[in-house]
Amino acid sequence: MARPGRVVLAGAVTGLLLVAFGKGMQTTTTTTPAAAGVVPKSIDIPSIDVEASLMKLGLEKNGEVELPPYEKPKVAGWYTGSAVPGEKGASVIIGHVDTKTAPAVFYKLKELRKGETVKVERSDGKVVEFEVDAIEQVHKDRFPAERVYIEDGLKLVTCGGRFDYATGEYLDNVIVYASQV
Repeated sequence: MARPGRVVLAGAVTGLLLVAFGKGMQTTTTTTPAAAGVVPKSIDIPSIDVEASLMKLGLEKNGEVELPPYEKPKVAGWYTGSAVPGEKGASVIIGHVDTKTAPAVFYKLKELRKGETVKVERSDGKVVEFEVDAIEQVHKDRFPAERVYIEDGLKLVTCGGRFDYATGEYLDNVIVYASQV
């Protein structure tokens, strides 16, 4: 778990990258807009027993991607600057690995394997199914922002690796890449 209020997803670099590619908080030409008002509502990952509601996440004033509140460890968040799952573009869902006292929504994310299923239910009633293509653990200093926030497909992101007690943060991110079935 990271200290509250601090984004640990290489947010400053991500914000700069999104601005450089013209993403920001607006729909871009690299994403296909869903019907007006359609948002992802929940995520289901049967192989690791995850069933969670999704909240909207934007950017902080400093350009870092918001995280779900620590007070809601079983909720994940969809980054609103990314595509709605099931539409063309990068769809990004972020969740905590743990809290000070218990596992959180993406605690078992690193256990996912290639070929396993991720389902995202949308507010229009559509359930979009994805197949896991790859899982990687990367140091936060080498966060692959372009691959996560620009390339097509669903990305699930959480913290992982060794926990640094001096900073109160994990040193790595665990990222799952999945393609629509």
